[in-house]
Amino acid sequence: MFMASISAVGSFPKRFPSNPVAVCPPSPSSSCLRIICGSSIDPSTSFEAGGRLEQSPLIDRRQVVMSSIAFLAVEIFNSRRSEASSAPEFADMPALRGKDYGKTKMRYPDYIETNSGLQYKDLRAGNGPSPKIGETVVVDWDGYTIGYYGRIFEARNKTKGGSFEGDDKDFFKFRLGSQEVIPAFEEAVSGMALGGIRRIVVPPELGYPENDFNKKGPRPTTFSGQRALDFVLRNQGLIDKTLLFDIELLKIVSS
Repeated sequence: MFMASISAVGSFPKRFPSNPVAVCPPSPSSSCLRIICGSSIDPSTSFEAGGRLEQSPLIDRRQVVMSSIAFLAVEIFNSRRSEASSAPEFADMPALRGKDYGKTKMRYPDYIETNSGLQYKDLRAGNGPSPKIGETVVVDWDGYTIGYYGRIFEARNKTKGGSFEGDDKDFFKFRLGSQEVIPAFEEAVSGMALGGIRRIVVPPELGYPENDFNKKGPRPTTFSGQRALDFVLRNQGLIDKTLLFDIELLKIVSS
């Protein structure tokens, strides 16, 4: 593609007529020009009195050089962007880091993907205000290891079976901008409206730092949930650490 671009730049379309142009010599009776049939005159051609034909320069040399540079720059950019977009993106797995193969990152067509790589879908749109930086939010949430068998590690306001009981648990609260929670959680909640429920798909780079849920929230509230999440986060094998959260924004407390 790159060589083709250079070739394209190397030859500009011909602007001059290929057929000869004949000009009548000046005569007292006529000052017109006679043009051989089939020939064409370039728009930049100018005529002078006395029957002389003069060609004005079509493109300044500097313009040619600058346009060539601009053309090449655009082609190189498009080529690199095409290569980048065609390259597969793989989920982060410790055992496959540095390899050119692996499990393709999960992408869902009905979800919105942000610049950070977070994917989200509003299960219920809120009808209240959105929280601002510095305000405290109260949320209820579910958590699943969607990249590994979809195991639940936190229940949202309902019993899930076993020791995953969320009926009487305290709701989770944190202050926006305090970096108390993982990046994905903060980004998701900051864009919600009060009363809304948002589902998010969290790649490892937006999840728990150093694969440790004790460093940032939200943290599972049950022992079973902690075990389920810890098993996935600390595994150094072929486990996709992508997580899924359902978040309900219950309350906004102004500072």
